[in-house]
Amino acid sequence: MTLTMEEGSGELESSRSGKQLIQAEGTHEEFEGNNNTVLRLVETLLRLFPILLSVTALIIMLKNSEENEYGSVSYTDLSAFRYLVHMNGICAGYSLFSVIFAALPSLSSMPINWTLFLLDQVLTYLILGAGAVSMEVLYLAEKGNSATTWSSACRAFGSFCDKVTASIAITFVVVICYVLLSLISSYKLFTNYDAPHVTNTSKHAFHG
Repeated sequence: MTLTMEEGSGELESSRSGKQLIQAEGTHEEFEGNNNTVLRLVETLLRLFPILLSVTALIIMLKNSEENEYGSVSYTDLSAFRYLVHMNGICAGYSLFSVIFAALPSLSSMPINWTLFLLDQVLTYLILGAGAVSMEVLYLAEKGNSATTWSSACRAFGSFCDKVTASIAITFVVVICYVLLSLISSYKLFTNYDAPHVTNTSKHAFHG
């Protein structure tokens, strides 16, 4: 009789342990599922946001020209500003393309993850370069260069420089979005790979 009760108690404890394990696994899966949903939402918003920003920066620069008694100036007169316009256009197009894969998990695959990871990295550096070069040109236009007796152009074309400043500022917000996207795409890609298995090798001492 005592043995039967002990066996029954052991089976009950095993059953409880099994239920607790199943519940723990279910909770862990739900937690991972919620994390993936939040991450997908954040990524989708970060890919949508640069579309509006890049198009805004592009339009500001495209319409940026000024003519007065000192002459006329347009963004097309400087290659750095033309490059900024082109890069904002490319970023807007790429963001529109990539948001489809971010919003629909059914399209996710390793080739897609690798493609987004690489393109995110490339676009981040390209748009950063466009913003940095344009900022340097704007700085020279505002401050001039005494070594080359180049006077400040923004004194004569203040409205033009103000619009350039706005376009560059918006572009750097796009850069921040792409930096965050690069981190997210890196996380999504490399978490699919298992950590390398490390085996401990014991050293044997030989005694003579």
